[in-house]
Amino acid sequence: VYGALGPTGAFTETTPYDPRSPYSASKAGSDHLVSAYVHTYKFPAVTTNCSNNYGPYQFPEKLIPMMIIKAQAGKPLPVYGDGRNVRDWLYVEDHCRAIGTVIRRAQPGSTYNVGGHNEQANIGIVHLVCDLIDASRPRPDGRSRRDQITFVADRPGHDRRYAIDASAIERDLGWTPRETFASGLRKTVGWYLDNDAWTDAIHASNLRRRGLGGG
Repeated sequence: VYGALGPTGAFTETTPYDPRSPYSASKAGSDHLVSAYVHTYKFPAVTTNCSNNYGPYQFPEKLIPMMIIKAQAGKPLPVYGDGRNVRDWLYVEDHCRAIGTVIRRAQPGSTYNVGGHNEQANIGIVHLVCDLIDASRPRPDGRSRRDQITFVADRPGHDRRYAIDASAIERDLGWTPRETFASGLRKTVGWYLDNDAWTDAIHASNLRRRGLGGG
């Protein structure tokens, strides 16, 4: 909802909203609607804005699970543009703890950013995913799964960099993330490798919803 950043700096709770795509504009609109209810009717709401989430049970179209699934299957790993778009990443269980902390402790009408202190370029994430899978389940031909990476045309409205300043929630409410990106990604890769039946079921269900079969 905040737009894009240059090479330095981070979004804070006072950063003006500047959505750059219809998707982000819809999210900003929902925040404004909640804020209007807070101010008009004293509705007891708290708003949180978070970094990119990752972890078990994430829908397979998202970057990290998609790369895990495709890498293991020996398929091409499509990376937008030059792969150097940067995001801050937050392990899903850390985000769940943050939401619980906000519900219990935050004052109605307040806003908090929730971040993982884990800025990563997309191409770096794909490299890490490949290396973790190679270490646990090597390809039969012995080659690195990095060889499966293919760069594709960038998508419209793809902001270059996001970074979250989560110091307010840490200071006011005492929440901090427990997982580093390395530990969280290791857990995530392990979970997807051990739960391919779940990803197969999700893929089949998605195909049925789109009218493309899938059992």
